[in-house]
Amino acid sequence: MTTDSWGGWGHMWGGGWGWLWGGLMMLFWVGLIALVVWLVTRAASGSRPAPPPERSGLDRARDILSERYARGEISTEEYRDRLTHLGQSG
Repeated sequence: MTTDSWGGWGHMWGGGWGWLWGGLMMLFWVGLIALVVWLVTRAASGSRPAPPPERSGLDRARDILSERYARGEISTEEYRDRLTHLGQSG
């Protein structure tokens, strides 16, 4: 009966360079599992963009008024007057 220097475990690793291949295969599978978990987590969190915040009609009206003023379509007096009217309606 013969025994190897590994105390009988040599047949399990294939002897010689088998321990290296076993270690590499273990690293491959751990890396593959980690990659799958990362991809699933990323897809679950990034697949649906956040909805835009709800804005009231008053906020949109103020934005339009500000844009018209910035483009020079209305004067400063008209801008302030309309902004005041918007403030009174809300």
